[in-house]
Amino acid sequence: MDIKAQVERIGLNAKQVVSKLSLASIEIKNEALEKAANQIQSSMKMIIDANQKDLIEGTKKGLSDAMLDRLELTSARLNDLIGSMHDIISLDDPVNQILAEWTRPSGLRIRRISTPLGVIGIIFESRPNVTIDAASLCLKSGNASILRCGSDSFNTSHQLHTCFVRGLVEADLPEASTQLIPSRDRQAVDAMLGLNRYIDVIVPRGGKNLVELVQRRARVPVFSHLEGICHVYVDKEADLEKAVRVVVNAKTRRTGICGAMECLLFDREVIGQLGKPIIEALRDKDVEIRGSEEFVGFDGVIPAQKSDFGKEFLANILALNAVDGIDGAIEHIRKFGSGHTDAIITENDQTAAKFMTELDSAILMQNVSTQFADGNEFGMGAEIGIATGKIHARGPVGINQLTSFKYLVEGNGIIRP
Repeated sequence: MDIKAQVERIGLNAKQVVSKLSLASIEIKNEALEKAANQIQSSMKMIIDANQKDLIEGTKKGLSDAMLDRLELTSARLNDLIGSMHDIISLDDPVNQILAEWTRPSGLRIRRISTPLGVIGIIFESRPNVTIDAASLCLKSGNASILRCGSDSFNTSHQLHTCFVRGLVEADLPEASTQLIPSRDRQAVDAMLGLNRYIDVIVPRGGKNLVELVQRRARVPVFSHLEGICHVYVDKEADLEKAVRVVVNAKTRRTGICGAMECLLFDREVIGQLGKPIIEALRDKDVEIRGSEEFVGFDGVIPAQKSDFGKEFLANILALNAVDGIDGAIEHIRKFGSGHTDAIITENDQTAAKFMTELDSAILMQNVSTQFADGNEFGMGAEIGIATGKIHARGPVGINQLTSFKYLVEGNGIIRP
């Protein structure tokens, strides 16, 4: 069977189990998630061994340190993944919830009820944890999922998927509830993007090239963001201690995630007062700082190029610019941001309110590291990705964003005049 026919068969299998998943009780769904988590716990050595194979292959292919960091699964990260599954288990069932209800003068009694989206296709690159995050969120929200992992995480993702399917079977749910395309062939992506008969929405999780390809070729609705060009603006009324702590964390905690700060902005008025200690703290973390002309005299700052602004480095590199107060910061972010996550460091709540009102990023923060741009940190259990579009889902895509709704209308022999 060629890859196109194989993907079509997977799509058909998923469509056939959607009705059973949509009717599954929260107890059954939680049981499957619990058993899958247990399978991961008991198979941790096998998963790490598979991950080591991927890391060795990735190193040979010349993957960057940031990409290898995304790819790596340690025992601590696996325990965090299991913890996320338990967080999802603790969430209320998002399906068949009454979202609104009202009665019309005609006597119509109307309820809007949450429903699963159906079949969700997730195309992701080097982060194997997405295998479990996506499968868990889709299952809890009553959706079937089709996963296509990148070649970099092939061995790890397949080991994780095997554990998840065992949990499904133990809870008497169909294996086809969560399917992983068993091929590294890139034609599988094209096959998924044209499968509008079976797939209801596609979620790409990866770099700009992948997302642009999906948006360009998909015949299926897409939840996506192109890049995580996250900014932090240090206002003239920022607290220095908070600013140092937040800025360093936003850049250096994990440089390869989409919530990492890529550009730091300073109000010109406080470059001397706040700029020097913050730059020193970043330099202590070996951050390569590419600054505008106002910062070139600072130790460790090299001149920035125009192309450094509006760039997602995904590395220990930072663009640095001076702006004319809050209005300058807003103007810069509108021009160079990606609508993902932007933060302001200030003790002035009115200035922060202006920042949050006039910018239209999916996530806006005050005195908080952009590294918190993550569904698990928002109490969503996990998230498939961060959506920066404005249709249906925006920000972290968790279980509630993986539902739609229908209307239930009741009456007593009512006719329309």
